[in-house]
Amino acid sequence: MPVIVVANPKGGVGKSTLSTNLAGYFASRGHAVLLGDIDRQHSARAWLDLRPLQAAPISTWEISEDFIARPPKGTSHVVLDTPAGLHGWRLNDVLKIADKVVVPLQPSLFDILATQDFLRRLADERAVREGQIDVGIVGMRVDARTRSAEQLQRFIDGLQLPLLSHLRNTQNYVQLAAHGLTLWDVAASRVQRDIEQWQPIISWVNGASVAAAHVTTKTATHAAEVSG
Repeated sequence: MPVIVVANPKGGVGKSTLSTNLAGYFASRGHAVLLGDIDRQHSARAWLDLRPLQAAPISTWEISEDFIARPPKGTSHVVLDTPAGLHGWRLNDVLKIADKVVVPLQPSLFDILATQDFLRRLADERAVREGQIDVGIVGMRVDARTRSAEQLQRFIDGLQLPLLSHLRNTQNYVQLAAHGLTLWDVAASRVQRDIEQWQPIISWVNGASVAAAHVTTKTATHAAEVSG
């Protein structure tokens, strides 16, 4: 039962967007997925309340930020959304149950500065260094062709943590979230560009190495371009 934690101590970077869409992906594949939320704003829980009955089911995980325990049995996948300011013993408790940590990060200087200590802490974590926990970074609301993306890449290279993908700034996420939906709940043709950006993330959470995830994505993209 993989436990995927979405974390960044800075608020407003896209944690709930990543969490809900990860849960939506697993649900679309028929997995019994729990979406946990220890954010005091309860964004993920509020999103679940909007989710239509005909959508692939995602169960809520009632968990307290003051008591982070192992998720219940009978679940195949767990996604945990975390609050801004996650640090100290709460971060330690989260890492005890995590198999993978996904860190959303925007390319602005202020976001990088606010997140650098957290990323260094993760990189230095013994479980991360020994491969017991995988850490991956996702660039949020960023065009991979811009100088901002280059700045983000240089920063991440210095930490020796992998950048899984860039997700573009699009209203698709906003509009789908308003109805309790994800990219995986609508026709693929409507969100094809976004799904392509998600492929290395999906491959990575499913156990592929970062290099393999990117090779698979490039191959699939090339095949789509040829067939198109």
